Amino acid sequence: MISLNVNGESLQVDVDPEMPLLWVLRDVLGLTGTKYGCGRELCGACTVLVDGQREYSCVYEAKEAAGRAVTTVEGLSPNRSNPIQKAWIKKQVPQCGYCQSGMIMAAEAKRREGAPGREIANELHNLCVCGTYQRIRQALNTLK
Repeated sequence: MISLNVNGESLQVDVDPEMPLLWVLRDVLGLTGTKYGCGRELCGACTVLVDGQREYSCVYEAKEAAGRAVTTVEGLSPNRSNPIQKAWIKKQVPQCGYCQSGMIMAAEAKRREGAPGREIANELHNLCVCGTYQRIRQALNTLK
């Protein structure tokens, strides 16, 4: 059993300690906002926050998350009131939306560090197959 704190909820999961956190979130806990992309830390679709820091859940083992605060896109805000979510909606960023949760979580990690929107936009390296980079940049540039 591994003790996790996911989106503010204390949970016990009976999984292989080396199982990637991504699969614990999606398959065990049913939190499907975090997506599988490349499985190699390259695309960012699986990005979550662990103790407020950006982590690629596709390679982050469940045992590493024990006793740490894991935040997924579902736990970012209960009513889409997070500034990044609001900017995403205002600028109509997503097309297919597959990569968006990872993008939002990566941007949120930088926002929590105090980075302004323009800096966040410059440091965001997640991949988007639809190519909505212009709208992503516009949305992030609205942040103070």
